[in-house]
Amino acid sequence: MPKTYSQVGPVARALELLGERWTILVLQELLRGYHRFNDLMDAVQGITSSVLSARLKVLEGHGVISRKFYTEHPPRADYHLTRKGHELGVVAGAMAVWATRHFPDPSMFVHNVCGDPIDVAYFCRHCEHEVRGAEVELIIPE
Repeated sequence: MPKTYSQVGPVARALELLGERWTILVLQELLRGYHRFNDLMDAVQGITSSVLSARLKVLEGHGVISRKFYTEHPPRADYHLTRKGHELGVVAGAMAVWATRHFPDPSMFVHNVCGDPIDVAYFCRHCEHEVRGAEVELIIPE
C-alpha cells in the first residue's frame, strides 16, 4: 500500500497514491491506451517488473484501474482505467502543461482546433464558471 503522509489536505492524500516513483508514468501510459503488462514495461523505460507489478496492485487497490485476465495459464491480464482513473488524466495533463512552460522540451499540449498551447483552469460545477486561483480556498475542518 502507498505511503501515508503526516500532512493534512488533498495534496498529501493524492501523494499517498501518486507520490511513489513511477506511478504517474504508469498512469500516463494507461491514459495513452497501453493495457498489457509487457506493453507498460516497454513504455515506461527503466521500470522493473517487480516495481510495475507493485504500482499496478496499488492502483487497483484504490480503484484507479481494473484488471481483467485474458489467459489463465500463464496468468496474463489487461489493465484498464476506471472512471476514477480517467479523472487522473486532468492531473497528468496539468503536470504536462506546467512542465512544457518551465522545462525545455519540444512536446506540449495544444488546442487541436487552433494549435496554441493550452492552460489548466479551476472550474466550479455549481456555478458553471472558470474560477481564478485567488478565488480558491482550502478548508480543513478541525
